[in-house]
Amino acid sequence: ENEWIDLDVPAQELRPSATLTNGQCFNWLVVDIEPAEAGGTTHDSPQKQQQSAWGTHDAKEWVGPLQNRVISIRETPTTTHFRVLHGPATGVKEDLQRYFRLETPLAPLYEEWSRADARLAKIANAIPGVRILRQDPLECMMSFICSSNNNIPRIAKMISSFRETYGTFMMEIPTRRDGEDDGIAMRIFSFPTLASLANATEDELRGLGYGYRAKFIIETRNLLVECGGNDFLLNLRTRQDSAAVQAELTKFSGIGRKVADCIALFSLDQDDAIPVDVHVQHIASRDYDPTVLGEAKSITPTIYKRVGDLFRERFDSYPGWAHSLLFVAELPSFRGILPADVVREMDEWREHEQRKKQEKKEESKKAKAK
Repeated sequence: ENEWIDLDVPAQELRPSATLTNGQCFNWLVVDIEPAEAGGTTHDSPQKQQQSAWGTHDAKEWVGPLQNRVISIRETPTTTHFRVLHGPATGVKEDLQRYFRLETPLAPLYEEWSRADARLAKIANAIPGVRILRQDPLECMMSFICSSNNNIPRIAKMISSFRETYGTFMMEIPTRRDGEDDGIAMRIFSFPTLASLANATEDELRGLGYGYRAKFIIETRNLLVECGGNDFLLNLRTRQDSAAVQAELTKFSGIGRKVADCIALFSLDQDDAIPVDVHVQHIASRDYDPTVLGEAKSITPTIYKRVGDLFRERFDSYPGWAHSLLFVAELPSFRGILPADVVREMDEWREHEQRKKQEKKEESKKAKAK
């Protein structure tokens, strides 16, 4: 029962440690693996606290709900294993192959991107196997509405309460704190369907801590039902124009350009969608075009498109995936495995930007004093 099964995917094609907790989804928990005692078995429980909310390059096992199952994923030096903790075992390997988008060979893309960008080539050698997931579109949509102006731990907490309130209970898993069982069982629920959200109210969501996002979720649910529900979202997956998909998604409450592109890239197979935030803009300014921001103080629609175009122009194939590899390299958890010259460039750029910011502040003060 619950035996580990090989997903049969080499390390260069998938590293869960660089894929599951890099900000594209919020349903995977790092498992604290305790070495088996003599004659005993390995004790696996989710950690109650992680050292970093962003990235887990040194983790080896994760547990999380995926549709109507609870799955464990384990990374080995050569492949990835999985096991079903709850739910039907039939077809799970095929479902995970679709989830990780294993029909798309990654190694040739790494080679192509590396030819287009010498800096990415160094990162590619240090961080193999970064893939884009094919998430459930409704889950991805609701999760990223929660993500705006928010941090990873709080997003994960909000989505967990969303599951617990409107989803279906699947199982309990013991948790550990600082390597010790803490006597608290984590209850895992499926993500709610559109039908199970039918009676949700804004007041109810506000009571769960959603604040202003409660209104967005209710309004998005209502419009999505009018548009055809899941069929509408799955139809967007067949579109060949990521800009058109972005336009469709921004019609929904609480979904701006960046959130729309996150949904498009992480659940709708829109592989040239580039979610742009200040971190991605910094990558584009540092590595491709230092003039892209100009004198603007924020990312305007024109700058947003231009930053995305810088990635699309440089990377002919799957530019959204290439962008995500570069984004992962910026996460603090991965800093220690990057080449020293890449880290030095990051630090020098950051210091340069901070000096510029300080100089502008001082110029502004002088101007006001006159």
